[in-house]
Amino acid sequence: MVVAGAPVALAAPSADALIGEVYGGGGNSGATLTSDFVELTNVGGAAVSLDGWSVQYLPASPSATSKWQVTPLTGSVAPGARYLVAESTGSGGSVALPTPDATGGIAMAAGAGTVALVHSTTALTCITTADCAADPSIHDLVGYGAATVRETDPAPAASNTASVSRTGADTDDNAADFTAGNPTPTNTKGETAGGGTPPVAAKVHDIQGATRISPLNGEKVTGVTGTVTAIRSFGSRGFWFTDPHPDGDPRTSEGLFVYTGSTTPAVAPGDDVTVTGTVAEYYPDNPATSVYQSTTELTSAQWTVESSGNPVPAPTVITPNTVPDSLAPQPGGDVESLPLEPAKYSLDFWEAHEGETVSVSDARVVGPTTEYSELYLTTKPGQHPTRRGGTVYPGYGEPNTGVLKVESLIPFSQRPFPVVNTGDELTGLTSGPIEYDRYGGYTLQANVLGGVQSGGITKEVTRKQSPGELAVATYNVENLSAVDGQEKFDQLAHGIVDNLSSPDIVTLEEIQDNNGADGNGDGLVAADQTLKRFTDAIAAAGGPRYQWREIDPEEGKDGGQPGGNIRVGFLFNPARVSFVDRSGGDATTPVSVVKQHHQVHLSVSPGRIDPANTAWEDSRKPLAGEFVFRGRTVFVIANHFNSKGGDQPTHGRYQPPTRSSELQRGEQAQVVRGFVDQLLTGDPHANVIVAGDLNDYQFSPALGTLTAGGKLTDLIGTLPVSERYSYVYEGSSQVLDHILTAQRPRGMDYDVVHINAEFATQASDHDPQIVRFRPY
Repeated sequence: MVVAGAPVALAAPSADALIGEVYGGGGNSGATLTSDFVELTNVGGAAVSLDGWSVQYLPASPSATSKWQVTPLTGSVAPGARYLVAESTGSGGSVALPTPDATGGIAMAAGAGTVALVHSTTALTCITTADCAADPSIHDLVGYGAATVRETDPAPAASNTASVSRTGADTDDNAADFTAGNPTPTNTKGETAGGGTPPVAAKVHDIQGATRISPLNGEKVTGVTGTVTAIRSFGSRGFWFTDPHPDGDPRTSEGLFVYTGSTTPAVAPGDDVTVTGTVAEYYPDNPATSVYQSTTELTSAQWTVESSGNPVPAPTVITPNTVPDSLAPQPGGDVESLPLEPAKYSLDFWEAHEGETVSVSDARVVGPTTEYSELYLTTKPGQHPTRRGGTVYPGYGEPNTGVLKVESLIPFSQRPFPVVNTGDELTGLTSGPIEYDRYGGYTLQANVLGGVQSGGITKEVTRKQSPGELAVATYNVENLSAVDGQEKFDQLAHGIVDNLSSPDIVTLEEIQDNNGADGNGDGLVAADQTLKRFTDAIAAAGGPRYQWREIDPEEGKDGGQPGGNIRVGFLFNPARVSFVDRSGGDATTPVSVVKQHHQVHLSVSPGRIDPANTAWEDSRKPLAGEFVFRGRTVFVIANHFNSKGGDQPTHGRYQPPTRSSELQRGEQAQVVRGFVDQLLTGDPHANVIVAGDLNDYQFSPALGTLTAGGKLTDLIGTLPVSERYSYVYEGSSQVLDHILTAQRPRGMDYDVVHINAEFATQASDHDPQIVRFRPY
């Protein structure tokens, strides 16, 4: 039997009484506990008498005159039990320790120091690691923070609010054996601070319970048994284990994560373990206000490896029919307390398997590899497929419950994370435990990762417009500024020239000022260098020498990256189309519609639409421009509506999720629609194009406002459902970018050109789109 938590050897290893936890911040500013403490634990099979023993303390950086301070011990510590030694009490804090088993007065430093468990009550004399290692009276020792005396490397630093506690098997390294976390003082009776109760004997399914929140949340549990299935050796480290003896309730997961902080646990798949720890619900942000779901886990844990090489519990095999088609119950609020219904709802299904191992085979990729080394696959290949291998999002009531995020537990030095595009396939078996993540929801943490087979998609190329067709495109160029590398400019330029076939007019979104986000608050708002580099790159790629028009925003008033002073603008090919310049347009002057001789024109061109309207607070203002193509006037309105930031996630704890950002986009749509109505009132046959990143779906209220009454047609709706997307988010292909026309122009031809969103290598996170038509 291998004992986790056995001491790092000084003279000889110990397999019984150990130092389990050290806290020196008691009574300090910000502390909850009023006293310092040292907690001992017994991982052996018999009681250990502590009569004549002591706990001793040495400062982190001892001098030649430094002395060990001594607290004598009496009594004994039973197998699996704790023994609490109270030390100095300060003036701060509000919670007393439980009744200690021994009491001293040592004022230990909060951040760093050395504590020894000694076979005698005589003060130690060693002040170096080597001398202490040679002292046979030392039974166990831990140096924390910047401690000079320690075992190999010191444990992490503690603080006024954090202790260091033993987490795993003996490695002769305090850094590996201890982690920093919330103090959890426990005496031999099992009492905890604040009058807590003794640990509760529990199984994994008792801890997980039948709802999202553990019925034992916040309680210390003991005797939790299972088999280790996976280890995370980087980031938030720890291990998963599964009870191979389930309770038969499909609502209660038999898997659980043990969090060990910055320490990699010394366990392996197939180890049978018995774990003691505190049940916690981990939220990725403030638990009191979080809109995300939590992960049930054990913290401040200790465990015993009972045996190794055991069979690892078989994974739950996910097939196309395993996960329900419905997303979640819709109570109009928090679902955390609702009993899980894993046969009915997909979010409940994954929660009922939280911490357990699942597997998928030969799964299609629906979201490409991201910069965070993650990808998205579908477990339901027949659910809303796109023609290029993705999964389209057709409506609020039609979620893609088959989408599952995949990350890797395999160190990238052993196997780099696969680089995949939408439509590729993860061949063979991919398997690992399920964990909730704020980004993407339930995630398969793969310790078995399949191979890659290309789906063969290529970047699309649209046709060249004929001489009599006007080609208008829209392209979100993702925070383009003059400080970006030339590669990004070149990639975007080739997209304009090679894939969009050099449109006559391009509305651009996310153009930043000349120093981008690097110049936060510096007063620089001009983007002439950004646009010059872009137009130069287009010319170098073989495209036309485009001109541009835009209006510099006021500093910090248009949202986006702080300091970037994001805005929309126009590119146009002067060899094909002319821009009607009318002076007077600036950041605050509104453009108006002027009617003369049965025709309409803009009061200023380019001009911002109602820029003082509160609908545009901290958001990009739409830009209207007047163009002439073959003697016909065309009005183009470039847009970038407010983002979806602040909306509750579709996979979160509130169902249905609140889409609070819709309100502002609805107001923005009303302003733009009102301006279009003015143009069409003045000239019912006016050529009007509304284009840009509207940050909303074709079925959203904002688009409903724009298209109400049939005056504007959203061209994305003219495509087959499987082709309605310009962006891929969390594995769903969806619409954010739009081109709308005031009427169906003669010979209209519309195309979304997929060159970015489906690919791991992107010039932007959006796909451009284009319309070709013959103006009236």
